[in-house]
Amino acid sequence: MLSFLQKSILGCFFLGLSCVAGRAAEPMPPAAPVWEHKLSDFSDADYRYAVEQTLQDYEAATGRHLVPGAKKKVGLKIYADSGPGLATPFGLVRALIASLEKRGFEKQNIFLVGLNPLRLRLTGYLPSFATGILPFPGHPVYVLESGKFYDPAWFYDSPLPARFDPISNDQAVKNAAGGKSSTTTEEDRKSFLATPLFLDADFWINLPVYTDHPVLGINGALVNATLWNASNTFRFFKSPATAPAAVAEMAAIPELRESWALNLASLQLYQFIGGPYFNSLYTASEPRLLMTTDPVLLDSLMLERINAVRKKNGFDPVTEDDARMLDFAQQLGVGSIDTKHVQWRRVDGGK
Repeated sequence: MLSFLQKSILGCFFLGLSCVAGRAAEPMPPAAPVWEHKLSDFSDADYRYAVEQTLQDYEAATGRHLVPGAKKKVGLKIYADSGPGLATPFGLVRALIASLEKRGFEKQNIFLVGLNPLRLRLTGYLPSFATGILPFPGHPVYVLESGKFYDPAWFYDSPLPARFDPISNDQAVKNAAGGKSSTTTEEDRKSFLATPLFLDADFWINLPVYTDHPVLGINGALVNATLWNASNTFRFFKSPATAPAAVAEMAAIPELRESWALNLASLQLYQFIGGPYFNSLYTASEPRLLMTTDPVLLDSLMLERINAVRKKNGFDPVTEDDARMLDFAQQLGVGSIDTKHVQWRRVDGGK
């Protein structure tokens, strides 16, 4: 029986990497606009002004208004998987929530989605056991590894079984597989997708944080929306042969892309080597907020920044071979790697 991914993209997915790598080169799609706004002190007020001005310019330029639709809900895919010290900034999340509430979304209908309960708690997105203080009162936080937000009808099927994943969440896989006490080999090959973002929400916004990655080259918008957004995916981080194709193919799911509105990244802190786990010795900071509809382009721009900092500090750059997922994602129509022809929209008039 074919998975929904196989049906959606010409049955490529059992073949994994060979399917993508074997495709003929396609014309490069035009680069999407990239919005940029300067930040000054990374305060809540600083973020609130920058986010609102950027969203207003986006709505004016595209004619798309970020208002409630039939489902009246919006999802925010946060990032906390590098651990304490490197997560989606609270100020950015608070600013985005304020802008969405201004556009008509009710507090309880703006939900956050994260992967791992421990990392979410250590980074402050879940309340500490000591204080019990909610960081975003009134806003649901969906913890994917609880297994409650996967649907057995929505999965990515790959030839890598779960037994090669030393830190997979077995209970989450079992819950997604229908609550069975044991799973079959076929089920172990599946990565169940978190459905709230594309089934429950009118649209969702991706809030990645950037690091380098030893297997994928770069950990950012594409990875936050795919491998950090499904069950049984740590197996891909151990497989340089299939991980880039898995990210590209998952990002190309039509239903996920249709509701994937924006990618919004703060450069308050990003890591240029030693990622994805946080190491304060190898971080950089820029007072910038970047936003685009194209996750491939955003990842490509950030890879250039990461490589520039690596070179400055005497480290070898991440090569094109190291970041093949970007080229694969472009081949599948997810976005563009053409950073030379970016349509910059500098909202604050900066250069």
